[in-house]
Amino acid sequence: MGKKRDVWQGTLALMVLKTLETLGPMHGYGVARRIEQTSGDRLLLNYGTLYPALLKLEQEGYIASEWGVSENHRKAKFYKLTRTGHARLKQEAREWEETAGIIARFLTPEKEGI
Repeated sequence: MGKKRDVWQGTLALMVLKTLETLGPMHGYGVARRIEQTSGDRLLLNYGTLYPALLKLEQEGYIASEWGVSENHRKAKFYKLTRTGHARLKQEAREWEETAGIIARFLTPEKEGI
């Protein structure tokens, strides 16, 4: 397996929102593990980055949290996507798809006559 990479700036919020949309409420450790799994273990998620991002998303109203008990019977904060978070996820996904399309134009050889 290749070297693990850091999460790209500006992508963590999108990955958190998409993870919560897909899997429903999760605690922070579960979110981190799922992001790493989804990347095929190619991303290295710094927990010192994740928790401030979760706090920021909560302050912006995109996620909400409540205390609960984890699978190993420990107290944990569970995060869930809000209605505003669903809308933000759609917007961010569109923006990233557009950005990826623009970058792809630079990486794809130009065809003659186009």
